[in-house]
Amino acid sequence: MKNVLFITADQWRAECMSGLGHKVQTPNLDRLAAEGALFENHFANAVPCGPSRASIHTGMYLQNHRSGTNGTPLDARHTNWALEMRKHGYDPVLFGYTDTANDPREFEPDDDILKSYEGPLPGIRPIIYMGTFPDAWAKWLGSRGYEIPDPNWKFYTKKKDVPEYEDGGDFAAPLDIPAEEHDTWFMVDQTIDYIEQADDSWCVHLSLLRPHPPWVAPEPYNTLYPPAELEDFVRQSDIESEGKQHPLLANFLNRPRTSAPADIKKLTRLKSSYFALMTEVDHNLGRLFSYLKDSGQWGNTLIIFTSDHGEQIGDHWLIGKMGYFDASYHIPLIVYDPDDKANETRGKRFARFTENIDLMPTMLDWLGIETPVQCDGMSLLPTMRRGEFPSNWRTEAHWEFDFRDVPHGENMENELGLTQHQCTLNVVRDNQYKYVHFMGLPPLFFDLRKDPGEFVNQAENPDYLALVLEYAQKMLSWRMNHDEQTLTHLALTDDGVVSRPVSRY
Repeated sequence: MKNVLFITADQWRAECMSGLGHKVQTPNLDRLAAEGALFENHFANAVPCGPSRASIHTGMYLQNHRSGTNGTPLDARHTNWALEMRKHGYDPVLFGYTDTANDPREFEPDDDILKSYEGPLPGIRPIIYMGTFPDAWAKWLGSRGYEIPDPNWKFYTKKKDVPEYEDGGDFAAPLDIPAEEHDTWFMVDQTIDYIEQADDSWCVHLSLLRPHPPWVAPEPYNTLYPPAELEDFVRQSDIESEGKQHPLLANFLNRPRTSAPADIKKLTRLKSSYFALMTEVDHNLGRLFSYLKDSGQWGNTLIIFTSDHGEQIGDHWLIGKMGYFDASYHIPLIVYDPDDKANETRGKRFARFTENIDLMPTMLDWLGIETPVQCDGMSLLPTMRRGEFPSNWRTEAHWEFDFRDVPHGENMENELGLTQHQCTLNVVRDNQYKYVHFMGLPPLFFDLRKDPGEFVNQAENPDYLALVLEYAQKMLSWRMNHDEQTLTHLALTDDGVVSRPVSRY
């Protein structure tokens, strides 16, 4: 009997683990990495949540699945890991959300699923669904005597009688709900209850909101990371100097939702709560891991822990996830393979580049299910069992960002001189260099060994022109390669154009 526990924590930067020497304390994830494998150079393939998760769930680059923004429908012709598992007799279930904008052609016009920009992934069965609003958690709190506010996301409010840090408090003000009733605790408890009642093998996707905003942590987590000690931002001396790097960066730095607060106390308070929510997630996952061990299921459960994307949290004077900086795309990945074949690599840290498109093939491989040809990624299990990557493994990370402003399309046209279709960038990044290609805007090129903070654009430096050309050609070859691999293996059926269920590896 084989189980799958697929965990995503939303908006988690890769370096934020105590096992990597970071101040964020994650003892349970550190232990998971010691029993499994840690992939140090793991990257999201897109931001924000919807496009990134579309890549996670389909194993496809954005250029192939084309769900480029939150709310862009994911074409129903693409399969996903949940559908593939269900075809083979498994019942994949969801605790949380998948941020899937479903194909409206698959539903009646008045279907409730079309009334929100997000819904559950096709093929997955929601047990506890937390979509645009935390309805399941709010209903549970209501059953415990709380008055449910309108809207119910106001449950994320801080205590009113505690001064905020920037208003004279010693720490970030805590959540007005105890940790044992916070959404993270609730979700983990619900997952344990489900597994306890499972009669057969189970496949659980636990999709936690935290450390995604609102950045308000419950006691005692709110006091773990004093804001005064968190002023170590990676950024230029002032916002004007930062914006000189590129027109897109200057544009984001002038937007209220993407520019970091100017008040250093407020910004460090947000950073303190961001770190606190990570430790809270870790502690709750520790409860889940202990349950699996105590119940005898640890030895037959594949566990994956990762995130959908990272977070700027003040670096480069930005907040949120956007643009091209590593902070928005470099995320954690821990895989625990209980098979004895993986014993030789337990506790190993792999430095080769892995991407979120590798997660679907890894889960299917564990269950003995062939990887669909649509997938651009490859399973990580052979690497964990041999101790080395295949000879054809990628030598760089790739990601894409569709930054069109759908509700206010004229903004990009007026501010950057771009049409909606030109609002896209592609990145190829290896151990030394990083190339960022735009449509209608100048490129960027960073020498990461000399400039790990990504401050100096070398694209116009004569000493780097040959490298800029080389990496532009490398990106073009990558795009053509994956376009060709996808198109070559499409087959016409009575239902339309679908990917043939055969692997190209």
